[in-house]
Amino acid sequence: MKLLYRITWRISVALLFLSAAWGMVFYFAIINEINDETDDSLEDYSEFIIVRALSGEKLPEQNNGTNNSYYINEVPEEYAVLYPSERFIDDEVYIYSEHETEPARILKTIFRNSENRYYELTVLIPTIEKSDLKETILTWIVILYLILLISIIAVNAIVLRRSLRPLYAMLDWLNRLRLGKEIPPLELDSDISEYKKLSEELMRSAQRNNEMYEQQSLFIGHASHELQTPIAVAQNRLELLAEDPDLSDTQMEQIVKTIRSLEDISKLNKTLLLLTKIENKQFPNTEIVDINSVVCSISEDFAEAYASHEIEFQLSETAHLKMEMNRMLASVLFGNLLKNAFIHSEKHGMVAVTISEEGVRIANTASSGALNPEYIFRRFYQESMSKGTAGLGLSLVDSIAKLYGITVSYLFMDGMHVFDVRFQKS
Repeated sequence: MKLLYRITWRISVALLFLSAAWGMVFYFAIINEINDETDDSLEDYSEFIIVRALSGEKLPEQNNGTNNSYYINEVPEEYAVLYPSERFIDDEVYIYSEHETEPARILKTIFRNSENRYYELTVLIPTIEKSDLKETILTWIVILYLILLISIIAVNAIVLRRSLRPLYAMLDWLNRLRLGKEIPPLELDSDISEYKKLSEELMRSAQRNNEMYEQQSLFIGHASHELQTPIAVAQNRLELLAEDPDLSDTQMEQIVKTIRSLEDISKLNKTLLLLTKIENKQFPNTEIVDINSVVCSISEDFAEAYASHEIEFQLSETAHLKMEMNRMLASVLFGNLLKNAFIHSEKHGMVAVTISEEGVRIANTASSGALNPEYIFRRFYQESMSKGTAGLGLSLVDSIAKLYGITVSYLFMDGMHVFDVRFQKS
């Protein structure tokens, strides 16, 4: 979810709760104010009636055409002692003039005359319909919420989008940034200090990463190149030493093992050197490569290895694929995938290669469970240490694929390892 949408969503939710809380507070404030004014009126009217009743003056008509009405009842002393002298009540009363029941505010006052007789005066006045007030407030709260929500969305679309424009510019710059390539300029049309500091830190970080990447690539390339000569010299000397007829069988066995170890080191060194050259874009020569021809040629090279392990090989071609890339790297890519299929196939298993319009699919029966798709393309990662590989084959595949925009994906399906190679469609 974009930052702009997340901010709008959170403000909308917060505004909903604030509007509901404000509506409740407003409702109780209105009710309190109405009751306060009504109670003052009832107290004045009640005092007026009590004064006239105690002085023996004529009392006003109970239905005098006003909203106020009253009645007086004599009550026993026990009742007068039990209840407070004044109490306010909200109740429904029948209005004879209106011939209907309406909500009313009622004041009950207990007083005593000169003869020590107790009376209860009930004064009431019709008041507002609270249910109608609730509906009205709710309606206007909803209208207010919608107006504020629309206003906030409009403000976000204008103000926030404009304020976040430098952030979007930095995100776009990060998307265009590539290690080993020239750092693109980062231009911000903003005078906000936080954005300026962030852009400066991003630029410094990119420069440091580029320098470290170049140093690492140069180190690997130079180290691999310099190691190749002494490894070759050591191999030659051991091969000459192995020709000595005075060597014992034990010595000969140790020399052969040492030569094999050096061969493994040499292969690893060459692979690292190849990886470095790929990442440094040192394979500029490209041509239109016939993918079918490359796959068929490599398959023929692996035929003997497959046959020695009694692995069935199937090749299906339903399309003719071509790709503009370096021919040697194309051979490395598919050669490593077919070698990987051989390594991870069980004896008497099967390797199936399918060339179709979608791309190339290489599947092989699994000697174990699924590989970890998050790690298999990492350098020196080995799913099983008993395989005797350096763990660079799929890393080479991944580097070549990234160089030419090729997508290589892995899945485990029906007890088989499946690698799908998809080319960019022009």
